Amino acid sequence: MTTAHWPAPFSATPLDATVTIPASKSLTNRYLILAAIAEGESRLRAPLQSRDSDLMIGALRALGAGITEVPGSGDVPDLVVTPIPAGFTAPDGGIVVDCGLAGTVMRFVPPLAALVSGAVKFDGDPAALVRPMAPIVAGLVGLGVRVEDGEDGFLPFTVHGSGGVDGGHVQVDAGGSSQFISALLLVAPRFNTALHLEHIGESVPSLDHISMTVEILRSMGVSVDDSTPKHWIVEPATLAGFDVSLEQDLSNAGPFLAAALATRGTVRIPNWPANTTQVGDKWREILPQFGATVTLEEGVLTVTGGAEIRGVDIADTSELAPSTAAICALASTPSRLRGISHLRGHETDRLAALVAEINALGGNAEETEDGLIINPAPLRAGVFHSYHDHRMATAGAIIGLAVPGIEVENIGTTAKTMPDFPAMWAQMVAQTAEPSASTENIAAAETEA
Repeated sequence: MTTAHWPAPFSATPLDATVTIPASKSLTNRYLILAAIAEGESRLRAPLQSRDSDLMIGALRALGAGITEVPGSGDVPDLVVTPIPAGFTAPDGGIVVDCGLAGTVMRFVPPLAALVSGAVKFDGDPAALVRPMAPIVAGLVGLGVRVEDGEDGFLPFTVHGSGGVDGGHVQVDAGGSSQFISALLLVAPRFNTALHLEHIGESVPSLDHISMTVEILRSMGVSVDDSTPKHWIVEPATLAGFDVSLEQDLSNAGPFLAAALATRGTVRIPNWPANTTQVGDKWREILPQFGATVTLEEGVLTVTGGAEIRGVDIADTSELAPSTAAICALASTPSRLRGISHLRGHETDRLAALVAEINALGGNAEETEDGLIINPAPLRAGVFHSYHDHRMATAGAIIGLAVPGIEVENIGTTAKTMPDFPAMWAQMVAQTAEPSASTENIAAAETEA
């Protein structure tokens, strides 16, 4: 990935654009895990092609799964997956899984590795070595799995699988990430007995992602009892091979939808699902609070920016927070984002990073215990650093639409979930509406806010 600065496209006129978004990372990587433990061949249609999904494919192949690209109905090839063979044993010397900076790989794959025989070492990018992993280690140890070098709660560590995992009652503190819950739930159908997973601690962030995991498991016939808060009981089950078409990534749609607000224009995204488990569907609730008009008609989500961007007070924006914060930085009144303290443990400390980058451009942002306060301030040209975090990079792109002279450091990090982001962004910006008398210079409107 390049580390050169990317001149963020600026738009002095409203956009009038239609954008198609690649498939969901969250769904792609969950279905890949399930295909690896199914009883027969599975097919994922139009899955995400990105660094995160490539890392997941590499991890599953290392554990014995067969994954082959085959022609699909569109530009993106399908994936045909044959499951990990029964009794698969790691070769002498063990297996090394490169997690990169993918949370779904470093959290979802260790429980799967416990089902094979032998040593599987997990390592990753330098930034991955500071992401919290203690709940995964604790959960595996609580289930009788031997984990070497995981005492500090970080990568690298080695899972010594014995070919199977007994279920039972295990407690984890998932306050840092919902992925700690999803990781164990996804593999639980292959445990010898039922898994009773209990979260100990306060609230779990990103509950929508756990709901996604639960609904996918249920759609495959797995019994999941989540009727008691903070408790999940998963019964053993045989998963048949499946054939699934992947929804587009609604979280990744966020920066493109935010562009409508930043330019006072309109952005349309076709094939928006009427019903979905993706957290990105919250954009339909979030964007109107900023003053945008949002409609979903015949599968097309249309967002039109208002005359001004109003500040908001919103809780639990989760992975949508960086894009939301970028819109807040362009707003004419103060904003507060709550319930996102767990973002300090994502690809980077997103709260600290957002404050540093917004303020470096002349903004007025500060951290709170559980989020951010962002006050109106005129923004100026400058470099917006990505911290090797794809959502930080796209936040900089949003601000760049409204403020001339923004450069995003390492836009290549967007390849984590959206490899073609720079080209997609440029194509969107090229689709401008006809200037009108009511639309002067968007930069002036934003910097005077």
